[in-house]
Amino acid sequence: MKLLAVDHPLVSHKLTVLRDQQTDSPTFRRLTEELVTLLAYEATREIRVAPRRVQTPVAEAEGVYLSLPRPLVVPILRAGLGMLEGMTRLMPSAEVGFVGMVRNEETLQPTTYAERLPDDLSGRQCYVLDPMLATGGTLAATVRFLVARGADHITCICLLAAPEGLQRMEQLLDDLHVPCTVVVAGVDERLNEKGYIVPGLGDAGDRLYGVVDH
Repeated sequence: MKLLAVDHPLVSHKLTVLRDQQTDSPTFRRLTEELVTLLAYEATREIRVAPRRVQTPVAEAEGVYLSLPRPLVVPILRAGLGMLEGMTRLMPSAEVGFVGMVRNEETLQPTTYAERLPDDLSGRQCYVLDPMLATGGTLAATVRFLVARGADHITCICLLAAPEGLQRMEQLLDDLHVPCTVVVAGVDERLNEKGYIVPGLGDAGDRLYGVVDH
């Protein structure tokens, strides 16, 4: 597993505003979209392309276009949905699938409750969206889920990660012979006893969409 922490002043600025507890949900959503677009720019450096010749108003030119099969963007419900617009703005031709995973707050283990993905992902590059890489279990489980269906190249885009989560992901994906990159805006200090990132930015789902009573 490869880690890419994007070091850019605009990324740092937007992340700082996201952290601020005074930032309201509409602003939080807008900044998340903008930040994801910046992260996606770095995350797609290894996206597969094929050569293409086009006719300009002046002459023919050699270029490239995204090759087939098209890349698949996979937000993890529900908080990952807040990152989808920022990703598809940069890559509108990508296909979109969904995985719903929930973390048991006592055991901290993820379970799948929904998925909408092609049965066969052979030869597909997948971009997984999840705002917070905390314990790492949910993201690792999603990566394994995609690889089991044939995906051969995975990039995970997160706003923040905890060192414990990154370490746990490396352990859980150690036997996976598929390239996996984690792109983040920042790596924070630690997890607290409840499995939340410190200093973090709180519960990303609640801050994007408001608190939902269970």
